[in-house]
Amino acid sequence: MDDGPAILGINRTQDASACLLRGSTLRWAIQKERLSRVKHHWGRPGDVRDYYAARLPGLDEPIDVLVECYSSDAEIDKLPAYERELAATLRLAPRARRARISHHVAHLYSAFHPSPFTRAAVMVIDGQGSAVADFTERWADAAAAPGHWREVSSFYLASRDHAGSIDCVGKQLWDRDERQPAGLGMFYFMLTQAIFPGEGNEGKVMGLAPFGDPHALAMPPLDVDGCRVFVPDRWRALLAERQRFRYAPSGGGAFHDIANLAAAGQYAFEEALLRVARWLHARTGADQLCFAGGTALNCSVNERLLSETPFRSLFIPPTPGDGGTALGCAVYGLTELAERRCDFRWRDDYLGPPPDAAAIEAALRDADDLRVERFDQAGALCSRMVDLLATNKALALFQGRSEFGPRALGHRSILADPRSERMRDWINARVKRREWFRPLAPAVLLERAGDYFDLMHPAPFMQFAVPVTPFGAERLGATTHIDRSARLQSVGPDDDPLLRALLLAFEARTGVPVLLNTSFNRKDEPIVETPAEALETFRATPLHALAMPPFLVRKRVEPDAPF
Repeated sequence: MDDGPAILGINRTQDASACLLRGSTLRWAIQKERLSRVKHHWGRPGDVRDYYAARLPGLDEPIDVLVECYSSDAEIDKLPAYERELAATLRLAPRARRARISHHVAHLYSAFHPSPFTRAAVMVIDGQGSAVADFTERWADAAAAPGHWREVSSFYLASRDHAGSIDCVGKQLWDRDERQPAGLGMFYFMLTQAIFPGEGNEGKVMGLAPFGDPHALAMPPLDVDGCRVFVPDRWRALLAERQRFRYAPSGGGAFHDIANLAAAGQYAFEEALLRVARWLHARTGADQLCFAGGTALNCSVNERLLSETPFRSLFIPPTPGDGGTALGCAVYGLTELAERRCDFRWRDDYLGPPPDAAAIEAALRDADDLRVERFDQAGALCSRMVDLLATNKALALFQGRSEFGPRALGHRSILADPRSERMRDWINARVKRREWFRPLAPAVLLERAGDYFDLMHPAPFMQFAVPVTPFGAERLGATTHIDRSARLQSVGPDDDPLLRALLLAFEARTGVPVLLNTSFNRKDEPIVETPAEALETFRATPLHALAMPPFLVRKRVEPDAPF
């Protein structure tokens, strides 16, 4: 293990999170929601004491560097409470270095330094970042932003050469006038709020959009001026008609009208983002692009950034939204305060705390209502799982360190046969209990992906929605969306061994090197984190088995097969 300084990054915004580095070695990174069980849980005083230090290793050791990021709301007024909590909970080293950085700078450091690039343009776009006057950084031109203007997008040219350099080449600021909303992130937030209330529903809009006609409402494009994007009056007026467009599971509202709004908004968003990306390429001349902020979760546009702009390579962190900024804070502390080179690369997203085998055995000791088998050979467990998958059974997989980001990538996943639409409908209705139009993702062997998807590059983090080939569409009914696209996860020889073994064995059994892969959670709950939560969710759903290597757990009264 790296014997460098202990560096703690804390994100105090929406999707609160924490990350601990020891030099360039990542000890863990986790979102607060996985510990509190409240989705999109905001940062609050008491988080370090009640959630992080109580559950995660290493916080009883001296911390050499502490970096925090805050949003621009009332959190800044709570700084004394945060300070009291830190003083009472953490052991700061005698010469500990500290910083508070802006939201966008945290996004920047989460994307560029862990990327594979030595030089890249960086694009950070989200709803609204920090109030510029709250932070002093070499990238913030406070003179150009009097008062509490908020960042809604920022653009950089970054390099590792020599001492490294990061130059800000543009920002869009918003004066918080709700009559004049600004920025792509704010536009998509308004679009989402018009259809789905609450937080974190942008993915629903993205899944709904292919059911509509983007031109049916005859809406204008967004106003784009270089790196700045503004929302035209006609869009603001239409998005205010929430009674007209509010989606209701019971069938309230005209579905086609709602889908047309989602389609129009998605189209306007994509076209504006592509124009901004082309501006950034012209401004920097870089061939590589890093993209972070909540809008980078919009997998429908991400593939177009490669196919329709001059950028040749694209890196999106597995956790591009607010949750990933804790890692950005830690990387900032490593490179700027500790003045160390960052050797961490985001090669996988299994960044949760190390697994505890004793916790699995303890949870299973109380599982008298379940049947538990132990397989001391990994191949035997894999074979038994494929037996179930090939006979229309759906199972959960809980193994190793949890995924840091919002996508389940084979460590906290529900897996099933991808061939029948009936499997998709059953999982949406009976297991996830969510909207019927929501797509489910495929995991595919990387070397066989080209037969099923128009994919020109690895996609290990489910960040790209790509066309499904005619050959694939005939065989992947459960994971092919209505527009014949899929947000896939490619699994190569160096990726997760068990998931890859399952795909190889499923292909040998069925001829299809693909599995349906969706997150292991119930409606309105975060992805499971602990063995006890895995068992609770398994009991509460009609899933047929739960694999927690080396164990396979089944119900004494097995649920009916989906079909």
